[in-house]
Amino acid sequence: MGKKPAIPREIKSEVESIVESFNERVLKKQGRYYLTRFKGRFLYLDRSDHGRIGPICRLEYRGSMDNWKFAIYKFSSGSYDSEEWFFPGSDLVDGTVEGAMKAGLEAYE
Repeated sequence: MGKKPAIPREIKSEVESIVESFNERVLKKQGRYYLTRFKGRFLYLDRSDHGRIGPICRLEYRGSMDNWKFAIYKFSSGSYDSEEWFFPGSDLVDGTVEGAMKAGLEAYE
């Protein structure tokens, strides 16, 4: 099993646009916004809530913009868990970046 490829530059740019749009449309008046971090094939979504930044979820790029593998951040263990599906908002996870952000809002109000 070889190393999986990193997220392509054009996909990173598309992700940044999606996150910026979501922040503007949904979170602007709430004093919150999502931040992105990329590492290899992973996109990490963190959120700033009134200046306090914390991890929300990790998405694994699987070749298309509507097929990201989702993993919620578990504060109890300090790790990301792709097998955890018993959290508020899990029904909003749909393989997209926006679905992950919506789920994160429900999971960590």
